[in-house]
Amino acid sequence: MSGTSEGPTPVADLDRSAVTESDIGAPSRAESRPDPPAHTYRPVFAAAPLAMAVVDREGLVADANDAFGALLGAEPAALTGRLAADLVDLASDARTWHAYREVLGGRQAKLRCTRRLKHPDGHSVWVQVTVAPLTGPEPGVLLSVADISDRRELQSRLRHLQMHDPVTRLPNRTLFFERLSAALEAESYEQSGTGRIGLCYLDLDGFKAVNDTLGHRVGDRLLAAVAERLTRVADEAGYARTGTPLVARLGGDEFALLVEDSTGTEQVADLAEAALEALQDPFDLAGQRLSLSASIGVVERHAAGTTATGLMQAADTTLYWAKADGKARWTLFDPERNAHRMTRQALASTLRPAIDRGEFALEYQPLVGMEDGRLRGVEALVRWHHPQFGTLTPNRFIGLAEEDGSIVPLGRWALATACRQARHWQLDHPDEPPIFVSVNVAVRQVWDSDLVADVAETLAETGLAPHLLQLELTESAVMGSAGRPLQALQALSDMGVGIAIDDFGTGYSNLAYLSRLPVSVLKLDGSFVRGFQYDEPGDRPNPADEVVVEAMIQLAHRLGLTVTAECVETSAQATRLRHIGCDTGQGWLYSRPVPPDRISELLGTQSYAVGNS
Repeated sequence: MSGTSEGPTPVADLDRSAVTESDIGAPSRAESRPDPPAHTYRPVFAAAPLAMAVVDREGLVADANDAFGALLGAEPAALTGRLAADLVDLASDARTWHAYREVLGGRQAKLRCTRRLKHPDGHSVWVQVTVAPLTGPEPGVLLSVADISDRRELQSRLRHLQMHDPVTRLPNRTLFFERLSAALEAESYEQSGTGRIGLCYLDLDGFKAVNDTLGHRVGDRLLAAVAERLTRVADEAGYARTGTPLVARLGGDEFALLVEDSTGTEQVADLAEAALEALQDPFDLAGQRLSLSASIGVVERHAAGTTATGLMQAADTTLYWAKADGKARWTLFDPERNAHRMTRQALASTLRPAIDRGEFALEYQPLVGMEDGRLRGVEALVRWHHPQFGTLTPNRFIGLAEEDGSIVPLGRWALATACRQARHWQLDHPDEPPIFVSVNVAVRQVWDSDLVADVAETLAETGLAPHLLQLELTESAVMGSAGRPLQALQALSDMGVGIAIDDFGTGYSNLAYLSRLPVSVLKLDGSFVRGFQYDEPGDRPNPADEVVVEAMIQLAHRLGLTVTAECVETSAQATRLRHIGCDTGQGWLYSRPVPPDRISELLGTQSYAVGNS
């Protein structure tokens, strides 16, 4: 009869809690009494239902009862003289063998371990083996073996229930993470395998609608049907591989396919593609014909250095990308895209404190008169001097500020700073015509704050005249204005503040509505101005661009508006824009955004020099 070990069951369980004072040789009342004659306990030993054997100091069976023989499928007499360690598999691992030798030598009080023994008739028996010293004139130990097969079977059933989802009968989240953690342990991939791991993290598209409209019973049947198809996909993938991917339900309508010893990205991507194809066919459930799709995040990488948490975070992020990209698809984890996402999160979490810490500053880009080249005004552009990522331009953080509402305090700070600076320029250059400052305003500033009150308070505190302040809003925001935003714009215009539509020509372009808005300036989007670019001598601008721009300028003038051209980069562009009536220009031809002291230097010039920077 031979012994084997199995699965997660410990090879040996040394029961230290079973050690008592008498186990380790301390004096006891029993030791003070003489041992009873052998014939007094021999009948009890022989008739006991517990399998027992007396083992001498050499490890040989000196005596065995009938229960011991029945357990091993042999007559007790035939077991006499046999090595007890061989009979109950005590030598299969070093730890148990060492403990057993210590008990035989009287240096350890007791050994208790669990073994799986194979009976001669073929069936296996789980037993708990206990080895304890005998007291009396004959040295040796008592070996007792208890059949715990029923208990083990019950434990196995309970574990299965604990580790499997009752709806789909797939491994649940607990078992999935147990397998994943085991696969990421160094000893599991260093000795054999590819050393790589892959994961498909799957979420059903629109499953909530099924539950809400047809009920949870139909939803559960749909989940079970999805599980069957995914299991079939995993089985087919396992035919040509050394192992079958583990399919698990992580909760709700989320499933995972774990590929241990992945051969590379292609294998996991093929598995994701096969899963999508398997779910394409409609599901027939008790007269209900349902169609659904799934989104899958795919991650494949070296197991070394990977944690279960890190792998799942990457899979969750990639699943989100798949959803955002249109659903019904799989998306592969992209480290660069993830780095951008992490940067975005880091910026979002520090935006509000950065305002209080004074990490923001304004630069100013000149707005130049096309006819005389004089500096008319400046646009205030916010910069974030981030301690970790360096100087950031608005396109990196304004969207985040609008999402979390920090655009309101940031916009209030920018307004106050720009107005204060414009007033300083006016006071420092009393002989020069004062220049206006143009400040960008987000729609959320109109909705989430009292913009009119903020502007009035700022102008009063700084002493800047209202006509020297211009507020810029995007075309899509202004053209759709109604209710409170429109009332705010009208109040600001009545106050004397200029209102400019930024990036004009890219949004609604509702020209009829334009005439009813309190707008004073149109800023043509740079995409129109680029059509005036001369790349080589003799080149001519796109005639269609010229016609469109000229028509917009003429319309603006008829409505009493002035026009500013953005992104003016060459003198040829400036010349043509001036010829068709554009009022002011802004772009690198004149200057990049610069600190306020550079604007102070430019205020004394009679005509703006081309190419200043």
